[in-house]
Amino acid sequence: MKLNKFLHLLFAFTLLLGIASCSSDNNVDDNTVFYGNGFLIANEGKYGTPSAEVTFVTPDLALKQDNIFSFNNGGAKLGDVLQSISVYGDKAYLLLNNSNKIQIVNRGDFKANGEITAQLNNPRYMAFANNNIYVTNDKYQGDKYVSIYKVSDRSFVKKITFTDAVERIVEAQGNIFVQNASFGFGNKITMINTSTNDIQTTITLPNGNINKIIANNQNVYAVAAGTTDSYIYQISGTGNITKTTTLTGIANAKNLEISNGKYYFTSGKNVYKMDMTATAAPTSPLFTVANGVDQYSPLYGFSVVNDMIFTSDSNGFTQASTIVVYNTLGSAIKTFSAGIGANGVYWN
Repeated sequence: MKLNKFLHLLFAFTLLLGIASCSSDNNVDDNTVFYGNGFLIANEGKYGTPSAEVTFVTPDLALKQDNIFSFNNGGAKLGDVLQSISVYGDKAYLLLNNSNKIQIVNRGDFKANGEITAQLNNPRYMAFANNNIYVTNDKYQGDKYVSIYKVSDRSFVKKITFTDAVERIVEAQGNIFVQNASFGFGNKITMINTSTNDIQTTITLPNGNINKIIANNQNVYAVAAGTTDSYIYQISGTGNITKTTTLTGIANAKNLEISNGKYYFTSGKNVYKMDMTATAAPTSPLFTVANGVDQYSPLYGFSVVNDMIFTSDSNGFTQASTIVVYNTLGSAIKTFSAGIGANGVYWN
C-alpha cells in the first residue's frame, strides 16, 4: 500500500515522535513508526465494504499516515464501518459496526493483537470499568443490549438487555452510563453498577432529547436538544443531575466536547464555545464551517483533543474526508484529507 507524500519525512523523524524511548544503541527499522503519541482518526469507509481504516497524525499536525492498520498488518483489511476507537492500557480497540467485531491492536506499532466477535450485533461504542469492557449494541428494529467482556482474556461475561435505544457509553466514578437515545430521540440514561453488572438506576432528563453523553472529571455530561433551546446536564458519578445549563436560543445542539474548562458543541454548521461556569449561552458561534455537498457532510465528525478542534466533512462518502483543524480562538490552522467517512479523532 502506498503512503501519502509525507511518509518518508515521517520515517525520518520517528525518533522525535517517541521511538527515542528505545536506547540510543537500538537500531530502528526505517519502516517503523511509533503511534503511541499522536492523533488517530477513525474512517468508517464505505458501508458494505471492508474499507474502514485509521489515519495517524503527529501532535504538531505536521505529518500524517493513512491506512495504518493495513500498512502494519501485511495489507489486511480492517473491516466494515469503523464506528469508534477506544484506548485502554497499551491497546487500542477499533469497533467495527457492520463487521460485528472489535479489532484490538498494540498502541505503539498498530499490530493486530486479537479481536472480539462473540455477542456483538451492530456494536456502537465502548467503555472500560472494573477490568471489563462494556459495549453497546443496537440492531435497527432488533435487539438492544450492552455486552460485557473481561479485559484480561476478552471472554464474554454477560449481556444486559434494553427496550430503549443504546448508543454512547461512558464511565464515571467506577459506574457505567448508557445513553438510551439515538438520532435525536430519547431522554434517558441508564447507570450500571459494575460490581454486580446490573442496572442500578435510570435517569430521565426533564427537557430535550439527548444527542450525546460524555464523561469528564468523574461526571457525566449530556447535551439535549429542543426545538428552540438546548440543554447541557451535569450528572454525578452516582447518577444525580447536579447542574443544568440552558442554551437559550440555540436549537438542536449536539457534538458536546469538553476541554480545559470549556464546553464545545455544535448547532447546524455553527460551532460554539462557552465556559463551564457560565450561566448564559453564547450569543454568536466561535466559527461556522463551510457548506458541503449535502446537509449531512459538514461536521460529520467533530472532536476537541489537546485544545485543537477537529472538524470533518465527509464529502458525501464519495471521496476522502476533508479535515479542518481550528485553534480554540476559532482560527483554522490546518487542512488535510483523511479516509472516507472520518467520524472522530482520538488521542493515542
